[in-house]
Amino acid sequence: MIIDAHAHIYPQKIAGKATEVIGEFYDIKMSLPAGTAERLLENGKSAGIDRFVVHSVATTAHQVDSINAFILSECEKHPEFIGFMTLHQDLSEEEIFERVESCVKAGIRGIKLHPDFQKFSIDDESVFKFYRAAGEFSLPILFHTGDNRYEYSKPYKMATVAKLFPKNRFIGAHFGGYRCWDELDVYKGLSNVWFDTSSSLPFLDVDFATSLIKKFGTERFFFGTDFPMWKADEELLRFMKLKLTEREKETILGENFLSFIKK
Repeated sequence: MIIDAHAHIYPQKIAGKATEVIGEFYDIKMSLPAGTAERLLENGKSAGIDRFVVHSVATTAHQVDSINAFILSECEKHPEFIGFMTLHQDLSEEEIFERVESCVKAGIRGIKLHPDFQKFSIDDESVFKFYRAAGEFSLPILFHTGDNRYEYSKPYKMATVAKLFPKNRFIGAHFGGYRCWDELDVYKGLSNVWFDTSSSLPFLDVDFATSLIKKFGTERFFFGTDFPMWKADEELLRFMKLKLTEREKETILGENFLSFIKK
């Protein structure tokens, strides 16, 4: 089984614009024109991907409920989907706990946060309410991490939070630090941090990417495409070029996430 552990989806009416905004934010030409659930399934399944972790990010508190309802509805329609909810820092702690509890009962399996889009620092005490709620309901948090233009999601900030909340589970997207791949030693020794490969392989040398996976352990990595930024077949081709054994590739492509999400 192959699992795409990092995919964004949007309602049909806004998918084109949302995809365009992401491309502008990163100054990257998007591989696919609109990140709908249908296009994700079409693109992913044609490449041999079986399941997909789907999410979207709220940039205002007002968007949280509608986004979570959308993710849950798409997961209900498509059993291939594993849904991660969104939250926003302007919600009170009580409101966050209420939403997490409700979404967990409805089948949500994790939380996705994007500090750079949402404009909060991972290690700011004002957002510790996210981590208390996630810990209470045993939900992992998938963070966008890293960007050399901003401080919000620097690797050292996520490492700080992982130490402060040792019972929580965190996933650092983009090898734990988009365009900050020389700053990843802060994760050494942290047993509650995992990583995905999304939006990294197009930029990393094969030897360096392989060395990062070996350094932190193949069991801590998940394959991800960051749909709609990259086409699934192209990301799989890049991944298969890594200097890993076939068994190591198998675990990263699916088994690691299956084991992780069952915890």
